[in-house]
Amino acid sequence: MRLLAVAMLLLLPSTVLAWGPLGHRVTGQIAQSRLTPAAAAAVQHILGVEDLVEASTWADEMRSNPEPFWQQTANPWHYVTVPPGKTYVEVGAPPEGDAVTALQGFAKTLRDKSATREQQALALRFAVHVIADLQQPLHAGNGTDKGGNTVRVRWFGRDTDLHAVWDSELPNNKGLSYSEYTLWLTRKLKPEDARIWSSADPLVWISESATLRDSIYPADSRLSYQYVYDHTAEVDLRLTQGGLRIAAWLNSVFARR
Repeated sequence: MRLLAVAMLLLLPSTVLAWGPLGHRVTGQIAQSRLTPAAAAAVQHILGVEDLVEASTWADEMRSNPEPFWQQTANPWHYVTVPPGKTYVEVGAPPEGDAVTALQGFAKTLRDKSATREQQALALRFAVHVIADLQQPLHAGNGTDKGGNTVRVRWFGRDTDLHAVWDSELPNNKGLSYSEYTLWLTRKLKPEDARIWSSADPLVWISESATLRDSIYPADSRLSYQYVYDHTAEVDLRLTQGGLRIAAWLNSVFARR
């Protein structure tokens, strides 16, 4: 019965993925290049030869692990819920926790000199992933449609859902590798924008995502070139900000160890 229950869980529509591997690797590469010396040394000490690019997708790769930690405890850590007209502060976290409470726990573990390297590696990999997740507007969900997973659309004639469009279809539309995509984004990045966007505060990211979320639901479920034209710049912005914010958060955490 237990194996059957786990199998059924794995077949349910995902409510936790945000950005596919391409998007997460872009944010990881942007972040890797903007770590302070202290943060870079701490990351290397914890992860060894693994960099933030490789670490960025780990939390999604572990979703198939049947252990209760991955199937139950960690599942809510990828997102927050902010109903329209509310702020995250007004709503707060549910009893099972969410991305904000997870990041608070990760920061505590990374600053804890008594934590094992294994514990810190989990916290670091998951934090890199969750910070990027929170830039994806549907990961500040409205509480009614599982972050767009139940919003069925046709993407260039193919059945999918709105969450998958933002996770993968829009980022993948350029046909670039993660290193090419990173280069395209960073060579256009102005120093003043980088400074302004390098916020380490999850409340800032969530507020932006919730505002953007309410503007991305299509009037017509048939999505193609017009939707790409309307929203590609927003995807580019959120991926750029995700990388900057991973670095800002890690720099802040490791500055106070």
